[in-house]
Amino acid sequence: MDTIKIMPCLDMKEGRVVKGINFVDLRDAGDPVENAAFYQEEGADELAMLDIAATVENRKTRLQWVKNVSSVIDIPLTVGGGIGGLEDIESVLEAGADKISMNSAAVKNPDLVMAAAKAFGRDKITVAIDAKRNKEMPSGFELVVSGGTKPAGKDAVAWAKECQKLGAGVILPTSMDGDGTQAGYDLEFTRAISDAVYVPVVASGGAGKLEHFYEGAVQGGAQVLLAASVFHYRILSIGQVKEYLKAKGLQVAL
Repeated sequence: MDTIKIMPCLDMKEGRVVKGINFVDLRDAGDPVENAAFYQEEGADELAMLDIAATVENRKTRLQWVKNVSSVIDIPLTVGGGIGGLEDIESVLEAGADKISMNSAAVKNPDLVMAAAKAFGRDKITVAIDAKRNKEMPSGFELVVSGGTKPAGKDAVAWAKECQKLGAGVILPTSMDGDGTQAGYDLEFTRAISDAVYVPVVASGGAGKLEHFYEGAVQGGAQVLLAASVFHYRILSIGQVKEYLKAKGLQVAL
């Protein structure tokens, strides 16, 4: 079995970490630099930072945020939001990110995934896939873009396979139905993606208690477990999650 990694996620808006439910009703969750340093200290294996308003506001990722956060950590940092081309990727990596995450841009221009993997290496390219339940799709999940505001008319699982073929090194699926609810990962969606691809899958959206992390790895088949609310509001610590998973017989990164 793979070593399971824990990845807190900083959703960014106007220079602050925010957290919502089902992608809306955002509330403040602190300073990104303080949070990043705190999570590294706590034993996070990786960190994600998503500029959630960049695409909707039609602008690039704010590079200063990337520089500030990357300067206080040495764990891998994945940055997403507002990445529309190779120059954006280069700028974000130069600002201190180890990996980039693209979502709407990949849907709009799938060739970008291939070009990015070729230019920067597959391991630096994550494709984030946001989805909503839709019975009319073959997998039951429809891809949504623009921060969850627009249905894309594409099957989310078929898209994950396509992204892998194009060169994505990591797939990060988020179920909008579960986001921020703390009711557990959408295991059906996570498993559908992890069964469809061989690259690492990040479980995202809905972790609220220790059992959810175990389920994400075992039932969802994810190698990386991303969470935001439970860590930001100090409901659980990363240490608690790792100890729990270890006690349940899973291998966790130390």
